[in-house]
Amino acid sequence: MEIIPVRTRLFQLGEALAPFVRAHVPELRPGDVLAVTSKIAALSQGRVLTPGFDKRRVVRDESEETAETPWCLLARRGGDWSANAGVDESNGDGRLILLPSAPKASAAAWRRELADAYGVPDLALILTDTRLVPLRRGTMGVALAWAGLEPIVDYVGRPDLYGRPLKMTQANVVHALAAAAVLAMGEGAERVPLAVLRGFDVPRRRDAAGDVGDLAVLPTDDLYRFAYASGTASDPLDKPYAP
Repeated sequence: MEIIPVRTRLFQLGEALAPFVRAHVPELRPGDVLAVTSKIAALSQGRVLTPGFDKRRVVRDESEETAETPWCLLARRGGDWSANAGVDESNGDGRLILLPSAPKASAAAWRRELADAYGVPDLALILTDTRLVPLRRGTMGVALAWAGLEPIVDYVGRPDLYGRPLKMTQANVVHALAAAAVLAMGEGAERVPLAVLRGFDVPRRRDAAGDVGDLAVLPTDDLYRFAYASGTASDPLDKPYAP
């Protein structure tokens, strides 16, 4: 298995995404997954505001629900919660970059265009973003949207190493691939908005497409709600672990 980061020139506002990919990725092979940072997807769509914006108002306009925190507005778009609804000033040259519009449909359209251009019918595409994970420090890559692959591998009912049927295990392969791609792409001044993931055995379906909200669970079904409800989530982290 291989992750190939692709360093590029700076992407320009309003530039078409597929020709940009073709200019920097000389080859895509059957079975490849192309990761594209959501920032250049947003730039391609013109999802940019010039200086003078009211960031908090923009975040609320981009969200269905917000909650105040000491650090930012926690915002919900569909089933996805994120800091400031993904509205970002980093690498914006003074501009405010929003998340791509219609990410699921956009990922599907770009996948079809690039699959035809490269002659790779089973090409899969992931639009990557970053998120903070509850009770963990630091951001990590997630799949904002995807096309051409199934996001979940369901192990329920399959035997483990010793023949015991698995009861609950579902592997979130699309977020795992996105996290690996973002690790190779970086989040600062690396100028690596593309990555090719090669040799990963993931379930393919050409007409499959989804976005991060499709894999969300309701708060009532969230395992970690019990930690918050009981107050244990605020306990000191230096307590010894007792199995």
